[in-house]
Amino acid sequence: MNKEELRPLYSELQGYLAQAPNSDKAICDESIWKQYNDSVKLISKISREDFNRFLILNIEENVAGKFIRPILYRQKLGGLISFLHGKYFNDEPTPFSAGPSTIISQQQNQSVHVQMLLEIQSKIDERIHSLPEGSKEKSFLQKFKNKLSSISNVTQFISQLIKMAKEFGLNIDDISKIFN
Repeated sequence: MNKEELRPLYSELQGYLAQAPNSDKAICDESIWKQYNDSVKLISKISREDFNRFLILNIEENVAGKFIRPILYRQKLGGLISFLHGKYFNDEPTPFSAGPSTIISQQQNQSVHVQMLLEIQSKIDERIHSLPEGSKEKSFLQKFKNKLSSISNVTQFISQLIKMAKEFGLNIDDISKIFN
C-alpha cells in the first residue's frame, strides 16, 4: 500500500477536525458523521486494514431527531488522525503541534494589536492638544493613554475605557465625541 493514496484522506480528516464544533451543542446534521464514516471505510479499503473502531456508531436520538455529541466526533477524528500519522506519516510534523502557521498567526495577531494601540494612541495625542487644560476629557485621555501599554486584548480595552470613563464622569456620548 502506497501512503500517497491515503494522503488526501489524511488531509481531509484534518480539515474536518479543524471545522469540528468545539462546544457542547449536539451535532444534528447526519451528513457530517456519514461523510466521516465514509472516509473511514475508504481508508479501510485503501489500506486493506480494519478501521471500524474509528466509525461513529453511537448515534443518539431524541424528539428533535438523531444527533452525536461533539466530543465523540472530535475524539474519533483526533484518534484516527493520530493513528494514521503514527503508522503512515510519522516522518512528517505532528498534525496537532503548534507549527509555523500557528506562530505566524500569533505574530500577525500581535502586529494587529500593536498597530491598533498605536492608532488609538495617535488619536489620543491628536485630541489631547485640542482640549482645554484641566478638563475632565483631557484628564481622562492622559490617564487612559498611560494605561494603553498594559492592555492586551479588546475586552480589557473596553473594560478599562468604561471604568475610566465612569471615574471621570463621562458617558458614552462624551467618549464618542472624544474619539470622533
